[in-house]
Amino acid sequence: MAQQIADRRDVDFVLHEQLHVEELSKHDIYAEFNKKTVDLIVSEARNLAIKEILPTQEAGDREGTKFDNGQVTVPESFHKAWELFKEGEWLAMIEDPAWGGQGMPRTVALAASDFMNGANFAFMMYPGLTHGAGKLVETFGTEKQKALFLKKMYTGQWTGTMLLTEPEAGSDLGALTTAAVKNEDGTYSITGNKIFISSGEHDLAENIIHPVLARIEGAPEGTKGISLFIVPKIWVNDDGSLGQPNDVACTGVEEKMGIHGNATCSISLGSRGNCRGFLLGEENKGMRSMFLMMNEARLLVGIQGFACASAAYMHAVNYARQRIQGRHLMNMMDKSAPAVPIIQHPDVRRMLLTMKAYVEGMRSLLYYVGMCDDRIHIADSEDDKAKYQGIVDLLIPIAKGYVSDRAFDVCNLGVQIFGGYGYIKEYPMEQLLRDCRITPIYEGTNGIQAMDLLGRKLGMNKGKPIMDLMGEIQGTIAAARTNPRVEDCAGKLEAALNKLGDVALHLGKTAMSPQVMAAFAHAYPFMEVSGDVVMSWLLLWRATIAAEKLDNGAKKKDATFYEGQLKSAEFFANCVLPVTLGKMNAILATSSEAVDISEDSFGGK
Repeated sequence: MAQQIADRRDVDFVLHEQLHVEELSKHDIYAEFNKKTVDLIVSEARNLAIKEILPTQEAGDREGTKFDNGQVTVPESFHKAWELFKEGEWLAMIEDPAWGGQGMPRTVALAASDFMNGANFAFMMYPGLTHGAGKLVETFGTEKQKALFLKKMYTGQWTGTMLLTEPEAGSDLGALTTAAVKNEDGTYSITGNKIFISSGEHDLAENIIHPVLARIEGAPEGTKGISLFIVPKIWVNDDGSLGQPNDVACTGVEEKMGIHGNATCSISLGSRGNCRGFLLGEENKGMRSMFLMMNEARLLVGIQGFACASAAYMHAVNYARQRIQGRHLMNMMDKSAPAVPIIQHPDVRRMLLTMKAYVEGMRSLLYYVGMCDDRIHIADSEDDKAKYQGIVDLLIPIAKGYVSDRAFDVCNLGVQIFGGYGYIKEYPMEQLLRDCRITPIYEGTNGIQAMDLLGRKLGMNKGKPIMDLMGEIQGTIAAARTNPRVEDCAGKLEAALNKLGDVALHLGKTAMSPQVMAAFAHAYPFMEVSGDVVMSWLLLWRATIAAEKLDNGAKKKDATFYEGQLKSAEFFANCVLPVTLGKMNAILATSSEAVDISEDSFGGK
């Protein structure tokens, strides 16, 4: 099953040949992370994923979580994997060792997460949410709060969640009704109900720390009046010891389409009038605090969706090599011709190459975002820090929205390649498809990601981030034009990039005009075409490296890999970008039917 999670050769290619991650070790903050150390980390993550986490995937899906009188139990197999995960100190890979982290570059941590999430991302949600909650404490907590919570969370002794969504609020957090009243001792009494709380209750840890969004009594309406609180499942005394259970109750667990091994809970706060919490950060600044953490959360969702796609591709390509069915097309009329593996059939090859190109491009995108984040930490100037932060902010809607949608498409193609076997539980494809489907929905639906890209990111800092990103793309195009192997792909990408610039300018202006509704009806297609151009760039970047290696006489085994990089870039440039250009034409037309149609005209009554 080792090959069914992620392609180690491709992981190493992105880390070392595309991004040169080992060069980070030239800087004091990452001095210990040379190539040998990075490879060791990736190998250990892969071993843990294959040997301990992957066996929990099918069992976790089959068993699911169980709810009984307010208590939730996770699949039995999760317990051993959780203990080994904690022992390896994998939960806070990028964080300060003083708080239980490993201090590694985010790019390396993403490579480790690539394998682990591919093994079972429902399991990986428990540590993922814990890390996000811990990061809120680290960033906004008082010294006392950090001393009480942080190390125990980063080491997995305690876990964490995020209590945002409410029954009537959904994605509109400004409509939440959870209330907070300040007590004489400085704590707050919290009352309200939250839904869709991933990892909200379970038996993996002795305590669960809930960051909760609530409105302090008398605070302004809407998002301006929201504050953030730390609400422990079990109260934590001043000396760090556990006190009495807090008035935090799980009232049910959702029966879901996928990710059955993760407990998606309804949580009641203060139903007995005795739920207490600590203010985290400043009053009425809860949404600002949350948005500072959104990049990490949305990048994680991109990794989750991508990991499903990566595993689906690995399963599909190996199945296609083994599944014997039908004569070769060139021998179709010869009844004596033997049946061949389905990988020899043109349409199967088309589907596999589609999967391959997207998986490779998505891996490069996610790791590139990680590298930009690492460069923020080693930058010598504020201008460089701002540049890389701007690129990260700009790419996050694509890394979450575009990636999760394309990942689902890849999983869907995987089911198709397996045929009827892809639709049954005997094979893993149907679970990967089901598990992947949540990723376009949570942490902000992909429609919201598209609106964020158009409404906030496009004009951010007077458009400097998009110009910086385009400059990076143009640099790759210039390098590719010097090599005949990839020159044609470079020209096609350049044409698409130039047209994307026109589309961005047009849509940005339209969004500031009376046609604003029509503009935002095209926000999602704009995110799609932006993602396509970014994919083509990353594939061209990869292919340019591969072309140089081939020109320099790569070894036979490596030559096969590098030739595959050329084909991925060529396929995307020749078969995907023409469709992208057509979508760009539709955006430039900015038709308004979607917003002009009356509600009654939709029918359905």
